[in-house]
Amino acid sequence: MRQHLAILVCAFALASGIAVAQDNIPLNDLKIRAEAGDRTAARQLAEAYNIGKGVEQDFKQAAHWYELLAKKGDRYAQVSLGLMYARGYGVEKNPKAAFHWFQLASAQGDRAAHYNLGTLFFKGDGTIQSYAEAAKHFREAAMRGHVSAQSDLGMLYYEGKGVDKDLRTAYYWLTVATLQGDDIAQEHLKTVAAGMPREQIKEAETQAKDWMEKAKKGWK
Repeated sequence: MRQHLAILVCAFALASGIAVAQDNIPLNDLKIRAEAGDRTAARQLAEAYNIGKGVEQDFKQAAHWYELLAKKGDRYAQVSLGLMYARGYGVEKNPKAAFHWFQLASAQGDRAAHYNLGTLFFKGDGTIQSYAEAAKHFREAAMRGHVSAQSDLGMLYYEGKGVDKDLRTAYYWLTVATLQGDDIAQEHLKTVAAGMPREQIKEAETQAKDWMEKAKKGWK
């Protein structure tokens, strides 16, 4: 299992970018809009405070605006708030709260949320320890193109944790992750390949390439 099997993958900054810097919108104007219920403004404020872009970095303020969005069902904010609780940034560290927000985001199909839930189940942090649940959430994230989930799922199959030990399936998922540039997965491939016949390796490689070409069109 990779060493960074922890909640380090999903960046806090959301896909919309930091509009404070990009659009030169005055901070006070953003606050007025956000307080009036403008979700885009609230997201921009959260992101700006989180990374200190155009404003002094303030995790507490970032958490405040993420929470407002998260309570309104914004899955990106739910993941970001979950990460803040997992790390203790701007809020008191609380793995159970992190689990709660990741669970809400995962119900909306968020791949980072599924990966982070898998991590919590793997470690038994904020929830029961369950390799089977970890594998389930890693698989959900992997199917949506989450590279680390693909790699970690492959290693669960290699180690037989939460799933039946299956070298071919392990090699398959590690190949998918490697094709997306995961160096750790590439190293793991060598270990898994040592116990497999060459014919089986080639078959797994072909199927992984074919699946990824079709699946990545729908990844988001």
